[in-house]
Formats: sequence, structure tokens, C-alpha cells
Amino acid sequence: MAEQSGDPTSPDHPDGLAGGGGLATGPIGPETVGDDTDVVETRLRAVIAAARHHGIDLDRHDFRQAAADTVPAPAALVEWLRNAGLWAKATRLRWRDLVKFTNAAPVVLLFRDGSAGLLIQGEAKRDIVWIKDPRAAAADPPVAVDRLRLEQVWGGEVLLVRRARGAEQEDSPFTLGWLMRLVLTERPILRNLGFSSVALSFLSIVPPLLVMVVINQVVVHRNMSTLTMITMILLIAVVFETLLSFARRELVLVLSARIDTVLNLHVFNRLLALPLDFFERNQAGKTTYEVSQIMYIREFITGRMMTTLLDLVTLLIMVPVLFMISATLTWFVIAGSVVVALVIAAFLPALRVLTGKVIQAESAKGSVMVETVYGIRTVKSLALEQSRKDLWDERVADAATLRLKSGRLARWPMAISLPVERFIERGILLIGAYMILTGASEVDVGALIAFMLLGARVAQPLISMAHLAEEFEQVNASVAIVGNVLNQPPETRGADRGLRPRFEGAISFSDVTFTYPLSRQPALEDLTFEVPAGSTLGVVGRSGSGKSTVTRLLQAINRDYTGFIKIDGVDLREINLTHLRRSFGVVLQDNFLFRGSVRDNIIANRPGLTLDDVVRASRMAGAEEFIERLPQGYDTWIEEGSPNLSGGQKQRLAIARAIISDPRILILDEATSALDPESEALVNANLARLAKGRTMIVVSHRLSSLVDCDAILVLDRGKVVDLGPHKALVERSSIYRQLWLQQNRHLDPQGRSAPGPILAQGDD
Repeated sequence: MAEQSGDPTSPDHPDGLAGGGGLATGPIGPETVGDDTDVVETRLRAVIAAARHHGIDLDRHDFRQAAADTVPAPAALVEWLRNAGLWAKATRLRWRDLVKFTNAAPVVLLFRDGSAGLLIQGEAKRDIVWIKDPRAAAADPPVAVDRLRLEQVWGGEVLLVRRARGAEQEDSPFTLGWLMRLVLTERPILRNLGFSSVALSFLSIVPPLLVMVVINQVVVHRNMSTLTMITMILLIAVVFETLLSFARRELVLVLSARIDTVLNLHVFNRLLALPLDFFERNQAGKTTYEVSQIMYIREFITGRMMTTLLDLVTLLIMVPVLFMISATLTWFVIAGSVVVALVIAAFLPALRVLTGKVIQAESAKGSVMVETVYGIRTVKSLALEQSRKDLWDERVADAATLRLKSGRLARWPMAISLPVERFIERGILLIGAYMILTGASEVDVGALIAFMLLGARVAQPLISMAHLAEEFEQVNASVAIVGNVLNQPPETRGADRGLRPRFEGAISFSDVTFTYPLSRQPALEDLTFEVPAGSTLGVVGRSGSGKSTVTRLLQAINRDYTGFIKIDGVDLREINLTHLRRSFGVVLQDNFLFRGSVRDNIIANRPGLTLDDVVRASRMAGAEEFIERLPQGYDTWIEEGSPNLSGGQKQRLAIARAIISDPRILILDEATSALDPESEALVNANLARLAKGRTMIVVSHRLSSLVDCDAILVLDRGKVVDLGPHKALVERSSIYRQLWLQQNRHLDPQGRSAPGPILAQGDD
């Protein structure tokens, strides 16, 4: 080992790692970690620093763990990073791997005591690595560490972090060009497919040529030794062809699976990235059918197109051989294939139009099916079976008629080209026989048979390419249909960007005006109000006054408004969208529960939480009592539509799901309007407990649930009418007083008994 240096960044300096803030762990540095909390904080800071290197600012409070002194598991850290839009992987590396990291992004080294360090760079020549303490200042340099000292505290665990690849590809429009680029990313498989196809092409040439030799040499001269040799060659060729064919089919299968996986991931990610108003404007069945066309596209790419392209390799090799056998016959084969291509090309424009109509008809048919299944309760309760059947019959008839027209049109080019195809397969034999009878020197019996065997292998790819153009038009139409969905502007473009502040809960609207698409009347107009952090705001108004629009804008569901919406003084548009929504707890009037257990539904947005967290949230939401009475408690299975739960139970589960992440802002949008009085009383009894320490926005048309709010916002036609506590609004706001009296006719505004209602009688 080299002599000790006076340089504090030398790996042999006794205080080497303390010189830049130090790793402060074990024998590497003289400092020691004060307690388990410091160890945990060091590990989290290392992960935050690695993410910041890639332009992502992680919020320490977004990472939840069972206890403050529990060392974060690598899997939990990976999930944290991936949720922020980064690629992350926990793995094990050896020293020789570390020293190869030159000019790389920081690697998080996970130490045995639970802390961590940042690997900045490795130097293989000096056999050292440069490491920085995540607690050190940004200006502090890393320190050098040798293998002996590092391995005293490090067992090989690391976190690899980088920006997610394919972001540019994710944002690119869905087109045929995008699909081709996707296929070309599998270059190793494509290269192996090319090699195997070339080898198979050469092997397929051997048997016809040997047949020609057998006929012209062995049969004529009765040469047994030549026959034996040819037999051995044929057997060897069969063995190699079998192995290569198996390998090529395996490569095609792997390629198909990989492309299918990428396509499915891409489609689902793009669907999730679409704004909510897209799904509100489009039928679910129509969207589902249009997206399902991706499977037809995938089958075309990895099926017919891939097979034809592989056969094209065979074609390029065999055509020269055919010209060597007989140029005249080869030209007949090529001419026949060109005629087939021209016939198909003549029908393509009409087929393109009909194919588009068929897809639209199938989309309309699918929308009826999905809509009926989704609304089956309404269909049954209102006895709408016959009307739905009639609509379904109509859509089925339209689709069947168009498919029949498309099939008949597609049948014409097949019928016209069939004689030409048969001429290529059989007519060539007659022409060859004529050439032999007339004494053409370029053809003999063996050559004619060899040509027939090879000609069939050549003609089929030529004809397949012509038919490929026909299918290509259908695929092109399918790509356009899928593109209508996937190419919509996503709301989460650049979701990894933006501020990630820690919210206290102060909300302000300043001159906010918003108009829904295709509407002339603004839903909100010059809306201005403030909500102090930790307070509860009720929002009331007549139907259509803009109550729910306020919560939509606050959640950034609609972002094309004018004015300013701020949380803790930060403009909503500058906040990271994912971070914003994860900071909210939202309970709607009709909450959707996923198919799964009660526990899975409560931790849907925080899958890493424990059962203790689930129980705590359920208790706060008033759901613990009925959950414990369920057959399997928190493991009770909820089917689609939640048929085994009452409305009040579903609502309390939704509240537990909303508060399990301890959000600073909780939105209740008509959360109790669909409940029975008993369930509503249970939910309202928990509101005061839920409101403690957080800002609450409560939208409700039942004013009795808003009496205890710190302030109530009264809206009318998208404008602020008044803002104040219940008692003040009853006295000074005519709209609020009217709404209160409509719902509480037995009481006057001060709570005293009011005269009974008088029915207005019309004139006889």
C-alpha cells in the first residue's frame, strides 16, 4: 500500500472520508452515526441526491415507512424512484464492477449499517473509487476509497438510477413509422433472423439442384455411388434445415412476445396519461374497440409482414439461381407476379374506404355492448332489455352489411388473379415442356423439374407481397383508428417536471375563469377566494353553479383556465402533476372500488403500507366496525360493482382510502349525498376528526353537513355570492337562506319551529 499522503482526499489518509463530509460510517471515517434515525436519513438523502442528478426532486415526506428508525428496504427505495419517473434497480455488484464506473451517474451504495454513500467515479488503474457523503455540502469534493476499507462497511448492495429510457419514443405519435422503429429496436433478433433465413434459403436451393443431377446423371448413367453421395447430402441438409427452422421460429416467437409486451405497456401508459375530459367525451366501448385494434396490428407485423419479409430473403437468393437455369421461364414467373400485384393495386382505394367504414361500424357495435354491461343494473331495473336488443340488432346488421360488402370487394382481386397464380404454378411446366420439345438448349428434363421446385418457392413470396399490400391498407386504417386515441394530447406530458413542495394546505383562487369545451357560458367567472391552511371550507350553490368545477380545477383535471390557483403561494401550473394529486385525498359521490380485497382497495394509492396503516385509516373513517364484521375482515374480497357492500360502507372505505396517505388537503365532493340518514350521520360524525390538521373542501347540497365548517362559499352561476360561516350567511345571504329553508322547512333560520308548508292550489 502506498505511503500515507497529506492530501485529505487520498484513500490512504487516516481521515480520508471525513475530508469531504465523510461517510461517517464504521471504519471508513472517524465519525460515527448518532442513532438509527441518522442512518435512515443518510440513506434517504443518498437516494434524493441521485434523483436530483437526473433532474428529479424527490420529497422526503413522500416516502413512507413503518417507523422513523426503520432502515428503508431497497425495494421500497426502488418503488419511490420509479413513482417519480426514474428507472431504478436494486442489485449486487463486486469491487471490479465499481472501479469500471467512469464518468457515470451516481450509484447509491447501501451500507451494512443502513446508511448509504454515493459512488461518483471509479479508477481501475489506481484501484480506487470516489465516494461522497450524501450529507456533505454540494461544493464538497468526493473522497477516494480503496477496496479494503470499503468492503469493511459495504456488502455489495447498490441502487442503480437513471432517467427512464424511451421517453422520446413514448411522446412520439403512434404511426406506422413508430411501429417500424419499434421493430428495429430488436436488432439482435432481426440480425439472427436474417442469418437463419439466408442459410435456409441456400439449403432450400440444394434439393432441387440435386434432383436435377439425379435425373440427368444418376438415372441416365445408372451411377449408384453418386446416388449414395447425393442421399448423404440430402440427409445432412434436412438435419440443418430442421435445426435452423426451429431456431427461426423461436426467434420469431420471442420477437413477437417482446413487441407485444412493449405495445401493451405503451398503450396502457398512454391511456392513463390522457386527461379525464377525453374519457368523459368518448364512449368507453368505442375507445375500447379502437384500442383493441392494436392486437390486429401486432399480428400483422409479427405474422404476415414478418413472414413475407423473411421469404423476400429467399426470393433474392433464388431468383439469380432461376435465371441460371432458365431466364425465359423466370421472366414468365416475374411477369405473372406483377400482373397479380397490379390487379390487387387496382382494388386498394375502394378497399381502403370500406375498411374504414367496417372499423367504425364495429366500434359503434362495441360501444353498445360495453355500455349495456356497464349499465346492466339500470337495464334490469327499468326493463330496458328489448330496447337494448333492438339497438344491438341494428348495430350488428350495419357491421355485418359492411363486412359483407368488404368481403365481396376483396374477393374480386382474388378471383381475377387466381388464373394467373395457377399459370405460375402449372403453366410454366407446359412452357418448359414445349421448349424441350422444340429443342431449346437452356432447358432439359432435370432443369425443368428443378425449376418447378424452385419456381414455386419464388412465386409464392411474390404473390404474398401483392396480397401484403391489401392487408397493409387494413392495418393502415387500424393504425389511424388507434392513433385517434393514443395521439390525443396527454395531461401528464413532462410529469417528472415541476415543483414538489411540501403542502401546508393554504388555497387561493384569484380571478379564475373557466369554460368547458363546447360551452358558451363560463362555468366559473372571476372566482376569487382564500382558504387558510388547516381550515374547512364548505361549497354550496344551486345545480350548475360550479361547485364540482372548483374541485376539478384544484386537482388540475382541467387546466385551461385564466387567473391563478395557488397552494401555499405556489401556482398550480408549476407543481408536478403526480405530486399534486398524491397530496390530495378525494372522496366522490359515487366511488369506484376495484376488484380485490378490502385491504387492497384502501392502500390502492400506497401499496407499500402495512396492515397497521390500513386499520388506522379505517378507524378514522369509521369503517373499522363494519370491516371486522365481514367474513374475512380486511381480506374480504370485493367483486366488481361492490355488490356485497352497502352505499355507506363503500363511502367509508373510500374515505379510508383517501386519508391513508395523510393528505394535507382533503376534498369531499358530494360524498354524503347518496347515503341514507344513518350512514350520513356516521360519516359526518367523523368529519371533525378527519379535519384535524388538514385543509378540507366539502362540496355538498345538504347544508346540514356544512354547519360546522369554518367558512362556506356560496356560488351562483359560477360567481362568488358570499363567503362566511353558517350563522352569518343565514342572516345576510338570500340564496343561502333560501337553500337552508328548502331543506329545513320545520325550522326557521334560528332553529325555531316554522309554520307548516302550505300547498298552492291552482284555479279550477
